[in-house]
Amino acid sequence: MRYWLFKSEPDEFSWERLKNEGKTGWSGVRSFQARNNMMEMKLGDLGFFYHSSIAVPAVVGIVKVSREAHPDPTAWEKGGDYFDPRSTPAKPMWFMVEVSPEADVPRPVTLAEMRAEPALAYMPLLRKGQRLSVQPVTEQEWTVILGLARRPPAP
Repeated sequence: MRYWLFKSEPDEFSWERLKNEGKTGWSGVRSFQARNNMMEMKLGDLGFFYHSSIAVPAVVGIVKVSREAHPDPTAWEKGGDYFDPRSTPAKPMWFMVEVSPEADVPRPVTLAEMRAEPALAYMPLLRKGQRLSVQPVTEQEWTVILGLARRPPAP
């Protein structure tokens, strides 16, 4: 099993919305690196659901990959936000996975908490300029973040 991190702005697609809807296609990704990450995902892989671009960014939940990579049809929607004329149904360029909510974390783990944890120093999320919406997470990083979620928040 591999671990991942999925970033979403809560005003675009929140953890609560995912829990209410039960699943979502992680569509609209237009980064080759993020696309390639999704193409590596296997059914049952787990990921953190991370709220970004808010006052206190944080890991807020855990998702499971419920469908492996398949063509992203939003690339073919002329006039849509994610339209890409280079991608066609016969020769798709962009792919997506489907994720389902697996569990709430005991409490949100903030970006500041993760930055303060030496064991996470090399985590892609914490690198300057890192903007990927889908990123790998090592088993060690996964364990550390779950441990932080079980601790009371720092004062």
